[in-house]
Amino acid sequence: MKKTLTKLLAYLGIATIVLTSCSEEKVGNNQLTGKEKEEGWVVLFDGKTTDGWHLYNKGKVPSAWIVQGDELYCKPDTFDIAHGDLISDKEFKNFDLKFEWKISEAGNSGVFFNVIEKDSLPTAWSSGPEYQLLENTHPDYAMNPVKRAGCLYGFAPQKNAVIPLPAGQWNRSEIKQVDGKVEFYLNDTLTAQQDLNSAEWKAMIANSNFKFFPEFGKSTKGHIALQDWSKGIAFRNIKIKEL
Repeated sequence: MKKTLTKLLAYLGIATIVLTSCSEEKVGNNQLTGKEKEEGWVVLFDGKTTDGWHLYNKGKVPSAWIVQGDELYCKPDTFDIAHGDLISDKEFKNFDLKFEWKISEAGNSGVFFNVIEKDSLPTAWSSGPEYQLLENTHPDYAMNPVKRAGCLYGFAPQKNAVIPLPAGQWNRSEIKQVDGKVEFYLNDTLTAQQDLNSAEWKAMIANSNFKFFPEFGKSTKGHIALQDWSKGIAFRNIKIKEL
């Protein structure tokens, strides 16, 4: 009887594992599971085109941002086409944004949010705060803790220390914003929190070099922007859920 019960329990354990595995839907890069679709997630990069994106203040023009395999890649060594930050056609207010990024050695890039696009603002960063992306061997990594990956660039070091994966490996990042309250995550670790409506935030801007840009950090709605820099940066699995 004891042996029979043991075999039965073992069988049930195997069956549970099989059923659990079967219930976990597997999809390729830049695709959503059925559950994600039900929850309201949408992809911002389809893995094939740059549809839904354009260059900041330049519109839909040929640029250094190309689709390479299933990656959205900014090619640094191209000089015969336009360079610039790539921004979403759509604006977002309350959202949960997830993306994966892979950077070159000593690379430096970022993701801006609440970006205002107009001719009087020359760059995406003149209005939108930045989720910093930085490779570990970049000089800023050791010298300046407020410029490390996962930081609210230029304002605060990581809330919880986490070392990003090195050049050529995919990191996972997340930006959440609800009514101006922002959270950053790097590889599932909370790295930044800030209320963009607070007096504290206004004081932080006033004590930074961003004080020279009158519209920086004032909006809690805007475009998402991917930063073009002098080193290669790639993105995939960019998806967003409006909250």
